[in-house]
Order: sequence, then structure tokens, then C-alpha cells
Amino acid sequence: MHTREKLQIRRAQLEDAAVISSVLFKAFEEFQSLYSEHGFAITTPKPERVMIRIWEGPVWVAVRDGAVVGTVSAVVKPEAVYVRGMAVLPDARGSGAATCLMRELEDWASGERHSRLFLSTTPFLKSAIRLYERLGFRRTVEGPHELFGTPLFTMEKKLSSTI
Repeated sequence: MHTREKLQIRRAQLEDAAVISSVLFKAFEEFQSLYSEHGFAITTPKPERVMIRIWEGPVWVAVRDGAVVGTVSAVVKPEAVYVRGMAVLPDARGSGAATCLMRELEDWASGERHSRLFLSTTPFLKSAIRLYERLGFRRTVEGPHELFGTPLFTMEKKLSSTI
């Protein structure tokens, strides 16, 4: 479990679904006009969909002073671990929450002996892209290249062997 000062990273529970849904919405709300309507809806799922995500793979939350300020989830795919739903509330950006969340996910993936992480992001999420690059992700030519009309590109990170 990663911590940074008053920040704690923990696995999400089903009862966290509503707050995770809220964090996703608030984190992406300022970019809503840059998404297609359906692309934004998929990026900011309702609590029922978040519950399904918790069943599909691990979901983590960043908690500061008892409140959830960020989230990320992982889904194991045949070729790698897909990182999705990475979000930090606007007023918690710069707190280290995103880095701690991503490191927790990476530690989990390495511990499960996965060799690669990948994610899709949009060109307009510039601070997220810088974070991913700082964490060792590199852009690939893989798709998808759009989400219901919202442009996307894929980034990947190869994980060190844990043998």
C-alpha cells in the first residue's frame, strides 16, 4: 500500500461505487465539451457500471482526510493489463495521488507476473499524458484511435521481470 503524507491508497469496495462515479465525473467535467456525448458517458460511468468494474478487476482509491480524491482500475486482458478510470479530483491534483495510484497498480501487476501495462487516453488530457510519460509509459501505434468520436491513442509500459 502506497502512502504519501495524509494520502492512503486502498482497494475499492462495492460500497465505494457511488463516490468513484462522482470522482470520475468531477475529474473529467472540465473536458466534457472535448468528448463526444457517448465518449464522455463511458469515461464517467454511473455507480452501477463502477460496481461491474470492481467485479472485473481491481479498483483502487486514493483517500485523503477520509475522503476519496482519486481512483484507477485494472483489467487483465490476454496481452497485458489494461489501465482505465484513472482520475483525481481537480482540487487534489498535484498531491501525488495519481502517482501513488499508478504505482499501486503497477506493483499489483508485477506481483501477478504481468509484463506490460497499457492505457488509452485523449490528446487533450495533457497533464495526464505527462504523468504517464514520467511513469515510463510510451505512445504506441495500437488502437483504438477513437471512442465514439473522441480521439484516443494508446500508451504502454513494459514491466520489469519479478523472478
